[in-house]
Amino acid sequence: MNQNPVIIPGTAGGSHVVDGPLTTVAAREASPALLRSAVDSRIVQVRPMSTPVDQISRMIGARPAQSMIVEYYSVDTKPVSAKLLAVPLGTGTAYDSKVVFTIKTSCDSMFAPTETLLVPSFKGSMKASVEGGGLVLYVIEADKNGGGLKVIALNYDGDESDGGIPSISVDSDVVRMGRAASELDVQTAQFEALPVKDFNYCQIFKAQVEQSVFTKLSAKEVGWSFTDQEEVAIMDMRLGMEKNFLFGFRSRLTDPKKFDEVLLTGGIWNQAATEVEVSMDDFNQNTVIDIMRSAFTGNAAGSPRKVMIAGSDMIQAINKLEYTKVINSSDTVTRWGIDFNELRSKFGSLYVIHSEIFDQCGHSSDALIIDVQYLTKYTHLPFRVERLDLKKSGVRNTDALVATEASCMVLRHPSAHVKVYGL
Repeated sequence: MNQNPVIIPGTAGGSHVVDGPLTTVAAREASPALLRSAVDSRIVQVRPMSTPVDQISRMIGARPAQSMIVEYYSVDTKPVSAKLLAVPLGTGTAYDSKVVFTIKTSCDSMFAPTETLLVPSFKGSMKASVEGGGLVLYVIEADKNGGGLKVIALNYDGDESDGGIPSISVDSDVVRMGRAASELDVQTAQFEALPVKDFNYCQIFKAQVEQSVFTKLSAKEVGWSFTDQEEVAIMDMRLGMEKNFLFGFRSRLTDPKKFDEVLLTGGIWNQAATEVEVSMDDFNQNTVIDIMRSAFTGNAAGSPRKVMIAGSDMIQAINKLEYTKVINSSDTVTRWGIDFNELRSKFGSLYVIHSEIFDQCGHSSDALIIDVQYLTKYTHLPFRVERLDLKKSGVRNTDALVATEASCMVLRHPSAHVKVYGL
């Protein structure tokens, strides 16, 4: 029988093995993802609660990487507000009894002509002829060279003392609203969102299991299944990977003894862009609400459900709270093979889980809120187990298994993920 089967393409993009048996080698060549999925499905059954980040990444699937250096893009949103740098100045012109004046903000380049602006802290005139509420401005001209913005106040009726120019306080928020084009306008100011390029290194993770020939003779041989030794080795490997995925520092170096290059992956803790600090001495329901607000509003807005991985001190503080209708703790929720406790609020829901990795790495009072929608794992070398024939090579009279994976983890929208520091 032919021991080297031939793989031919199918009519609809598939692959077929002919002139030989279907072996693991042939299956890996014809359909690489088939065996990878089978291996991952076994790995995630080994203590999933201990490595939640690695567990989630395996359950949602990884992207193949063609190189050990992974480059990816993150698209951010245009800023929504800026700070007023100086009091408004008049220009001496007026249209339809509205005075044109100039304002300067901390980021004039984000505004464009025909846009409307809102100053929430400055109330519009309370006169009968003008609607109240926040002051609304219309941008006539935007000088990108530091000249400021020429604007008209839409809902302000000034008296002779201020010359029709509202006395807006310095450091007031100026919020960008929608454009207001005229009937004959065909074009408007251009706006393109350019993705931000970043990179991470895939780290080669390994674990080795050896068993002497005499030990094997007294035990049942079951191929490369999860025996007791293998399970312990894989668990230790996953715990190490979890620490690198969370708190690793991206770097590359040359080993001084082997004179070979080593790539170390960067952790997602350092990639998260949103930060919030809370007091552990005065931890109450208001603290949880503040955390929820930071996780689901502003630049952190994303999915209505996120995962919160926390150390033991943070979990202890959360468990001591008495929940009300504003913040309530529902029953256990099982997602991605992990049992979470769900915290619900009007802002969104958090799937909370304790991580022993946070305790071991000095973050027992901290937490990381992850938007799983923007969590991506890249694998240059998917998880695989290979047998080493150490007897034939004359090294040792043992059977050995080596587990290897080259991978990294990235946050594609850094602002959607929140680092919570417990002080």
